[in-house]
Parts: sequence; C-alpha cells; structure tokens
Amino acid sequence: MSDISKVTEEHRPSLEPYEELYKELHADPELSFCESETAKKIAKHLSQHKPNGYEIKTDIGGHGLAAILKNGDGPTILLRADTDALPVLEKTDLPYASKKRMKDADGFEQPVMHACGHDMHITSLLCAAETLFAARQKWSGTLVLIFQPAEEKGAGAQAMIDDGLYTKHGVPVPDVAIGAHVTPPPAGVVGTRVGLAASAADTYKATLHGRGAHASQPHASCDPVLMAAYATTRLQTLVSRETNSLDAAVVTVASIQAGQAENIIPAFAEMKIDMRSSTEKVRKNLNEGMKRIIRAECLASNAPKEPDFEIMRNFPITWNTEAETLKFHESMRLHFGDAYDDQLGPLGGSEDFSILGTAVNKPTIFWMYGGTDPQEYERLEKEDKMNELPINHSAFFAPVIQPTMKNGIDGYVVGALTWLLKK
Repeated sequence: MSDISKVTEEHRPSLEPYEELYKELHADPELSFCESETAKKIAKHLSQHKPNGYEIKTDIGGHGLAAILKNGDGPTILLRADTDALPVLEKTDLPYASKKRMKDADGFEQPVMHACGHDMHITSLLCAAETLFAARQKWSGTLVLIFQPAEEKGAGAQAMIDDGLYTKHGVPVPDVAIGAHVTPPPAGVVGTRVGLAASAADTYKATLHGRGAHASQPHASCDPVLMAAYATTRLQTLVSRETNSLDAAVVTVASIQAGQAENIIPAFAEMKIDMRSSTEKVRKNLNEGMKRIIRAECLASNAPKEPDFEIMRNFPITWNTEAETLKFHESMRLHFGDAYDDQLGPLGGSEDFSILGTAVNKPTIFWMYGGTDPQEYERLEKEDKMNELPINHSAFFAPVIQPTMKNGIDGYVVGALTWLLKK
C-alpha cells in the first residue's frame, strides 16, 4: 500500500452520513444559476470542520463557492465539483428520486433532476474535504475546493473567473487544478488519459426568416420549415464530407421550432444546433461551416433576409497536461490497482472545468469514475443492448451509490496528496 493510500484509508470517515447526504441532494436539485440552497448546504457542511478549518467564500459568479485550507508551505491544489442539475423529469423510481419543479434562470418552470451526477460530485468532494482536513498533519500546502455553478450552461467557471475568483475574492491561484466526473462505465472503473479529456462544444440558435402564408397557397410563402429541413440534412456533411475521419466531430440539430397551426406556413423557424469538436481546427471549421450552410439554404430559398445566429453555450476543449497527468497516473495506479485505466476517455460530453486553470495559465487534470451497477453493465454487454444503458442526461441515470462514491472521494484525495503529501 502506498503512503498516499495509507493516509487516505486512515482518515476517510464513515461513508454512511455521506450516502444520506447524497440522497438528500439528489432529491432536492437546482437548475443552473439557481443553486442557492445547494450552496448553503455545502457551506454549512464545510463550516463544521473546526478549529482552524476552511475559509469559505460564497456568491462567486452567482452561487459559486470556494473553500480554502492553508496548511503550511507547499503547492496549491484545486479540487472542483459542479453543483447544478438539469431540466429533466426523473424516471428512476428511486425512493429518493427528485419530484421537484422550479423556475429556471429565465423564469420558466421546469422539472429538475441530477441527471448528470453532479450530486455525486458534491458529496464526494465534501467527504474528501473532511478526509484531507483530518489528515492535515500528513500534508503541507494549500487546498482549494471549488463548488462551481452552471456547468451545464458552460458558463459557471467563466462566471467565477469574471467575478474575480483569484483577484477580488482572494482565492489562491492553483499550481494544478483537478476535476472529476461520474460516467456510465461500471462502478469500480477509474481513469483518465493524457491529452484530450473532453471535446469542445458550441451551441447556437439560428433563426431562419421566411414569409408566412396560407398552407393552401405555398407559392405565396417563403417556407422557413423547408429551409430548416434542408439545412438539417446538409449540416451532417460537415462531419461526413468536411472533417477528416481521424478527427472526432458531431453536429446535432436538437430542436426545430416553427409555427403553431397546421394550416399556416410560418414566417420564421428556429434551429438549435449543438457541435462537438476535438481540435481547435475542427471547431473553427464546424462553426464557420454551419453558418455558411444555413445562409446558403436561405439564399437558395430566396429568403427575405439573412438568418440570425445567437450563441447559446460554449465549452472549451478539456486538455490534460502531460507532465501533471503522468504524475497523477502514478499515484492513482498505486491506489486503485488494475481498476485504474490510464487510457480512459475522453468524456462523451463537454466541460468548462479547465477554465479554472487555463484562465491563469495553470495545468489541469480531469478524471472519470464509473457509476453503473457492474452486473447490469455486464448483462447489457452480453445481450448486445448497450444502447439501453442510461447515460448522463438520461431520465434514468442513477449511479449506484457504492463503490461509486468511495472512488470519487479517494480520487480527489489521492489527486491532492500527489502534490501535498509530506515527503
């Protein structure tokens, strides 16, 4: 057993109270930029570590929270968890399933669910905070915990930076920033990789302008529904014909909204387009190509004016820096053994975590841990039914609490002690 593992095992508290906390958080989720009660629960929990405990700073970039534990000379390590939930109606039938509805930041009432596992992230980091506080005689340096809002909007990390996380709020600049995510692989699997950890994401709303008319007289119209339909089909060629097959790229038209009545050709249509890319070159080509294709389809339809484009979300490419990730690999491999995969990933979705490091030119590491019941995962594999596996953002996504939580806790602790443990 490594020295880091010994410290982790010796100081990790009983997990039963954290299992109950997890259920409480799961049953009471909050949407992006609306995480006020979640932030209060986090601050209350962290304030229990006394004396000389965490310095807690709240209301950063909305409902963001930072907790700082200065413990002598040494490096500064940042550990991050995200706190927001999604507008999803939960269908897990768990006894602690969310039945909550709330107004989002725009004032629209929505069902709410922790369908991405952020409740597991919060709970794991809070337990890691207790573990590292209890073990403070064994390490030296500064620990920074970030509980970040609005990850699902790709805006929370930047909001904290813009609000002066490292300036006005006085949070120490980290030497390394570490984030984590629960994912669909079997509970027990832990890992990451050097380089690409999560794709970039760019989401747009495109408004296509036409000319409304009676459905019986389409010749008097300029049909924006037809424009949107042609554009949707053509946009797929950005991947199939304009992106090198060795590069990862995805273009999804997730929403088309136009008109209300069956006998009226509407005057406009709105398309919501989500694009994922693995390199900055591919990202640039997708962004430019998407606008080119939609403009061309509108021109081909003789639209009365050009389409409008509104950026809805932006996520950066999440990149694990080589030297730091290789060091992280070594500690994690010693702790988790064969369960640790140093080629795991990249994450299927996108993340804004890395902004907490790149905004101050510091290295970042993003790692993943599985949450699916291993027996259920094996069954779906054997029956060739992996398309039925509930993944992040599914109404059925429900990580098994253990060993998922224990792995999340240990990964945070091992990551921090990789740099902080006294020699």
